[in-house]
Amino acid sequence: MADTQTVGTTPTIDIKCDRLVIVASSLGTVFEWYDFFVYGTLAALIGRLFFPGASPGAGFLLALATFGAGFGVRPVGAVVFGILGDRLGRKYTFLITITLMGLATGAIGFLPTYAQAGIVAPILLVGMRLLQGLALGGEYGGAAIYVAEHAPANRRGFYTSFIQASVIGGFLLSLMVVLASGAFVDPVQWESWGWRIPFLFSFLLLAISLWIRLKLNESPVFAAMKAAGATSKNPLREAFDSGPKVRRVLAAMIGVAAGLTVVWYTAQFQALYFLQNALRMDDTAARIVIGIAACFSLVWFVLFGWLSDRIGRKKIILTGYALTIVLMFPLFHWMASLANPGLSAAMARSPVVVSGSDCRYDPFATKGQSTACGKLLDALSKKGVAYTKIKGAAGAAPGVTIGGTVVDVSDPVLLEAALKAKGYPLDKTVPPLRNAALLVLCVTIIGFLSGMTFGPVAAYLVELFPARTRYTSLSIPYHIGTGYFGGFLPFISQYVVARTGDPFAGIWYTIIVVAMAFIVLLFGLPETSGKKLD
Repeated sequence: MADTQTVGTTPTIDIKCDRLVIVASSLGTVFEWYDFFVYGTLAALIGRLFFPGASPGAGFLLALATFGAGFGVRPVGAVVFGILGDRLGRKYTFLITITLMGLATGAIGFLPTYAQAGIVAPILLVGMRLLQGLALGGEYGGAAIYVAEHAPANRRGFYTSFIQASVIGGFLLSLMVVLASGAFVDPVQWESWGWRIPFLFSFLLLAISLWIRLKLNESPVFAAMKAAGATSKNPLREAFDSGPKVRRVLAAMIGVAAGLTVVWYTAQFQALYFLQNALRMDDTAARIVIGIAACFSLVWFVLFGWLSDRIGRKKIILTGYALTIVLMFPLFHWMASLANPGLSAAMARSPVVVSGSDCRYDPFATKGQSTACGKLLDALSKKGVAYTKIKGAAGAAPGVTIGGTVVDVSDPVLLEAALKAKGYPLDKTVPPLRNAALLVLCVTIIGFLSGMTFGPVAAYLVELFPARTRYTSLSIPYHIGTGYFGGFLPFISQYVVARTGDPFAGIWYTIIVVAMAFIVLLFGLPETSGKKLD
């Protein structure tokens, strides 16, 4: 590999070296995000294996909460590895992070289930997720900064867009490995031991990642800074030692990280769970639809990264936010009409209304709902049937109407028969090919919005912060924004759906966060395209 040279403190760029930098950094990021996302792809199964004492719905929510826990610890990783990245260097820091991630993910493949080890099993699972989150807190910043500090100023958005696309690549790889693993074992074997294969596969990815990244040299900007003795002694303190610096970090957290990540997770995980749970679409068919759409969406990340070098980064992100607010509800309603038209038609023609004086519903209940009305809501929720609640007279027994017809709810069998009589398809379904193709188009459009809001971001964040504290200043707001606003999106959105009975209610979380991000970015941060890195 051709070495990157420095003259004084100004790096000169070697094009062949740049290509290796982009490929190596992008592949490593794909593998690291694969490690993190394979858990989310298998959340429903993990809920059954590690939280079996809960109801199916509660187990799924607990699995998503554990998924979110990995994001919750990312800011800690951002602090730890941000300091190392600004003091030790970009290259060696993200070698540490990818090693930690690969080992933690592979270890999940060896964990005992609840049936084998009791309460120890979910405790170990949460522990591994926390280690994954810690590692991820240092990965993204390291890869983004490493590539950006190699890139010419007029191509920085294009170069770093491959890091953004790598996040999609990790999600896509997790889907492919899960589908391939499931194809070689029968359902009983899959639930018994086959689910471990995608996690154990991480050991192979770790070996490849280390082999590739060990070939890289240090970032030319950091190498020049180190040679000049200009590295920060205390990057964490220096990153927050004035009001303007703190305000910029907060604006980047809300206006950039929080906004982009809820759009991204809506395009991937929320869309997947919406198809599988609310629309009763076959799990494998839903994963294939999301996977194909993710392939197409890779293009948008690179396109908008490239375009941000020409027309600016901020205006592209703001446009993506505005379109998300306008289009997200129509796109999900379109998905509903395509994935399960029978269910959509039944909900429109014969809406379900539940009445009762005490309709408390706890999605986390492990021993059944405490009230008769709550039991009805639980039965409807498990079948993926949307419902509306109305307050009944004091002391009145709970009741259900379907399309205005009063239903006998004394027996769950009678409720199910009434739903089927009104045209509610309660079994998992596979949409016809034409509908599946249109579903791919629909999810690809959501991916387009994600590309607008995510594609230019690595370059934008790198340009916002000075080299001496860049790793720390970038990583902390990014991982707080993505970890807390985005990482808990699957859990929050599914919890809202479970509590309200409205399969579309979870989308409000995305809309509210994106609207907040739009305002903060519009007024709180400058344009940076073309800026020279100090």
